[in-house]
Formats: sequence, structure tokens, C-alpha cells
Amino acid sequence: MTFFIMGGTGFVGRHLIAWLLAQGHQVAALARGRKSLERLPDGCRGVLGDPLQSGDWQQQAGQAEVLINLVGRPIMTRWNASSKKDILETRVLSTRMAVAALSQDCPTVLINANAVGYYPLEGGEFTEDSPPGRGFLAEVCQSWQQEAEKARGKGARVVIARFATVLGADGGAMAQMLPVFRLGLGGRLGSGRQWFSWVHILDLCRILEFAARHENLFGPVNCCAPQFVTNAEFTTTLGRILRRPTILSVPSLALKLVLGEVAQVVLHGAKIAPKVLKNAGLAFRFPDLKGALQDIAGQKSK
Repeated sequence: MTFFIMGGTGFVGRHLIAWLLAQGHQVAALARGRKSLERLPDGCRGVLGDPLQSGDWQQQAGQAEVLINLVGRPIMTRWNASSKKDILETRVLSTRMAVAALSQDCPTVLINANAVGYYPLEGGEFTEDSPPGRGFLAEVCQSWQQEAEKARGKGARVVIARFATVLGADGGAMAQMLPVFRLGLGGRLGSGRQWFSWVHILDLCRILEFAARHENLFGPVNCCAPQFVTNAEFTTTLGRILRRPTILSVPSLALKLVLGEVAQVVLHGAKIAPKVLKNAGLAFRFPDLKGALQDIAGQKSK
């Protein structure tokens, strides 16, 4: 298959391109500048362009069998009016440009990133059929999804990939946590009782390819592991794998003082279930947290 990746130079994008190339697919990726082009894996065709603006790149994007949009400013930064505007606009505008790249009655599959922040920050178990939550993140996810769904009017199959926290050694949350935990300074956040939704980077790449291949898969797809864990369970598991103590904790008040409004993202959480993927028959390579963290930390399973 032919893939065009927007956001291919980021953590998820780099792994996804490498995975797709290893499976024999043809991959092109959008890059804003020459330095970004140089960071693309060997075998990937680089295309210069700005994902937030119209350009010649859209003609090439629209010719691919699968267009995957991963563009979006990271949310784990202190929120203010300016950062919130960037978080929303980078997602909505890039998606708008992706949809604009598609021709009428096109055969292209659009897989657009989204997030499990769509759901309420706490409560019971949520699947793709569940209603959205409230607050800034949920509003961003809804606007993001609504923009992507406009591609259906052009005949595209649209997949809304709702990412959980992506775990991998060389990027995302784990890149920041591993050094701290290896020093024996890791600990639970707040009460530790909040649910933590996660997915191994390899499984996320496999999910996105799976979604591209399966013609009967469309709409929202929860990209998360099937195992439910709390923040305390995550902390204890990682500490045991690294053979480091995890007796410290970060009080909720401290997190709120340092992170501000974004602290709600780490202090609250719900059970998110990958119902669509399970029904479609996807077999997770890392369905449980222990195996995922052992792989990431470079430990052998016992």
C-alpha cells in the first residue's frame, strides 16, 4: 500500500514510518524543512510543506492510498490562552488541510489522530460508543473529529484513532519517566487511584496499519491496550522491573501548582476499552503492562 504521513518526524511518526517500511509499504512523509527531511528513515520519501497551510504537497498526499495525520502540538505543557489556541489549531487546521487534499470520490483512507481525552476524565468504562466528556480536551477532540469526518463527503473511509498514552523508550511520557525511575525517584501521582490508559508504541503502529488494511473498520477507534491499570499500579510495576523503590509520591497540590489546569490530565482517568479493535480481531503484541514495560526498559521477561 502507499502511505502519506503528516507529522512523520515526531515520536509516533518515526516509529510508524519504520514499521510500514519494514512491512513492505511505500511511504512518503511531510516535513517542514530540510533538517526535518534528514530525520526521516531511509526508504521514506520526504515531501516539503507546511501541514497547516495549503501547498503542492496536498496533490501528493491525495494520491496515496492511505493518508495518516498525526499533527498536533503536545498537550503536556502549562495551558494558557495562547497554548490552548495552538493545541486546538494545529489539530483542526492540519486535519482541514488533509481533507482538502482529497479529491471527490477518492479511494483514500484518512486515518486521523485523536485522543482518549474525548471521554470524561473519570467514571466507569468507556468504549467508542460512549458520549464525550466536558472541558478543554474533550472539546478539542470533538472539533478535531468533526473536521476529519468531512472527508466522508468526498468518499473517503475515515478512521478516528483515539490515542491513549503512548509508551516507548525514545519519546513521549516514558522518555521523561525512565531516567527519574532509574534514579529511584519515581512515584505515584496524587492518590494513584486514577485509571491510566496506555498503548505500546509497537502496538500503536500495528493498529494504524491494521486500520488501513481493514475496509470494514471506520469511525472512532480506541488505540489502547485492553488491560486496565491505575497510576499506582503503573508506578509499582515500573519500579519492580527497574528494581528501584517507588515510595515517593507527588502531591496533587504540587502538580496543580506546577502544571496548572493540565494537572487534571494526570490526576484523573477512566477505563478506556478498545472494543472496536477486539471485535475486529486485532491481537495485541503487548496486552499487559508488565510485558510492555519490560520490553521498553530492555528487560527480559521472567
